[in-house]
Amino acid sequence: MNMSKLGLTFAASDYDHFRDLVNGEVPVQGIDLNCLKLSIEETFFRFTKFREWDVSEMSMGKYVSLISQDDDTITGIPVFPSRVFRQSSLFVLADSPIKDAAGLLGKRVGIPEWAQTASIYTRGWLVHQIGLPLQEIEWIQAGVSQPGRVEKVVLRLPDGVRYRPEPDRSLTEMLVAGDIDAVMAAHPPEPFKRGDSEIVQLYPNYREVEEAYYRETGIFPIMHVIAIRGDVFQANRWIAGNLMKAFEIAKNNSMARALEFTATRFPFAWCYDAAGKAQDLFGEDFFPYGIEANQTTLDAFLQYSFEQGVCHRRLQPEDLFPEEVQATFKL
Repeated sequence: MNMSKLGLTFAASDYDHFRDLVNGEVPVQGIDLNCLKLSIEETFFRFTKFREWDVSEMSMGKYVSLISQDDDTITGIPVFPSRVFRQSSLFVLADSPIKDAAGLLGKRVGIPEWAQTASIYTRGWLVHQIGLPLQEIEWIQAGVSQPGRVEKVVLRLPDGVRYRPEPDRSLTEMLVAGDIDAVMAAHPPEPFKRGDSEIVQLYPNYREVEEAYYRETGIFPIMHVIAIRGDVFQANRWIAGNLMKAFEIAKNNSMARALEFTATRFPFAWCYDAAGKAQDLFGEDFFPYGIEANQTTLDAFLQYSFEQGVCHRRLQPEDLFPEEVQATFKL
């Protein structure tokens, strides 16, 4: 008897480690996957606000916040499309007296959203590694390049935190005008992206700073996660494990391409050398999925999220994902 496959729509940004799944080279057993390739911002907005499709890339910060509020309209699997260290994401004016993170004490720092994943990790680093209490910085929330950006989840800010939205201005405008002292954001300010010299990274040697941070903490920041609409998962709980297996195979294929010595699979020189150095730092699987391989990172992120009022209760990594993707069978 032929059984029809379950049709699911999946939305995400464009990643090489998703390529073989999206183009069908790696099938998802029992699932006919309709794939939408959208910008990160559009994907996040439409799924977080409207749950428009069955499976989606999602902000890790928004995801853990909603789970901490017992939101059953989403269920995640430990597939992490994007991982980025964020010491590189602090921007100041070129003539700023601020020369390192300790110099942010008592200053005004702009953030796109308090619950943006990049901001959560960076504030965690400021508190735990640099020794700056959240209350010793004034936090201004606005869009990086455009006014009108708002928070997407309910916050429980810690006592004493000075936080104010600026709905009618952008962070870039305020930085250039001298009304804030620094910007902390995943997206760089437009003048920096254009190559203008007036805005610079606080840490131009960010690779050195970020590697030292990883060696000290073992944290490889997870920015995004894959989420399934809750009603779809509850009706078909088997899909979590099948999706997980397919994502893992597609990622392993991508890593093999990056490590290939004979031919260049990505359009930059010494790709295999860069991938080899990533293996030296992170291990053989240098972009791991799953809970066990990411325990340190997940636990730190959940601690930061709770301390900062993004999570409404202290979660454990195991609280984030269904049991179907936490256990493996043995022969």
